[in-house]
Amino acid sequence: MSEAVREPAGVRGFAEAFGVTLSVTAAVTVASALLPDRYIATAVAFVFLAATWATVWRRDDAHVEACGLALGGVVLPGKLDGRRIARAVGRSLLWAAIFAAITFVPFFFGWRHYWRPHGAFGLRIFPLDLANEAFGQLVIIALPEEAFYRGYLQSRLDAVFPKKINVLGARVGVSLLVTSALFAAGHFATIREPSRLAVFFPSLLFGWLRARTGGIGAGVTYHASCNVFSELLGKGFRVY
Repeated sequence: MSEAVREPAGVRGFAEAFGVTLSVTAAVTVASALLPDRYIATAVAFVFLAATWATVWRRDDAHVEACGLALGGVVLPGKLDGRRIARAVGRSLLWAAIFAAITFVPFFFGWRHYWRPHGAFGLRIFPLDLANEAFGQLVIIALPEEAFYRGYLQSRLDAVFPKKINVLGARVGVSLLVTSALFAAGHFATIREPSRLAVFFPSLLFGWLRARTGGIGAGVTYHASCNVFSELLGKGFRVY
């Protein structure tokens, strides 16, 4: 890990990470409470991306890379490398597909047990509507959240809690748990329903992907896929 991510560590580093996260959570909570529904998602995305820019993207390339936020080099200055971008996209899609294949079936049965929908599944959705939903989840929801929580926060806490264990090829530690707890708390703060705290568990997978792949691309893709799958279930069973 680079010096840019390691300094400062200890109590000072944790206070910084917690303070930044608290401020961002407060901002998105206020936005969710005051803005019309059609503007909330965009405003929240802006807050997360602005916070990520202030803490990571405005710094040097080495720091951006160390935080897993280079996005295949797209956000770095200089000429774009088409091969690098293609490799990053392909890797993200592959990891997301693997995790979807493993988790979507048990998620479906868990979802049915929780919501207990009545009637058969029936969904009529046009390809353009599906593409719009996927694009929104990817760019407006998953990317801003993963950039902040996994790119800035988890990377920052890795410096505070350097001890890690190997979990299926990824070096993870306390930072994964703390990041996921704050991720869940942020979701609960904007919509005060206990079920919102359940995002702690998929957050563990997003964080594992961040540690395993060295970037946020796979987590962004899988995160968006989970949201789209959940939305399709809700609409198909007419639950939400």
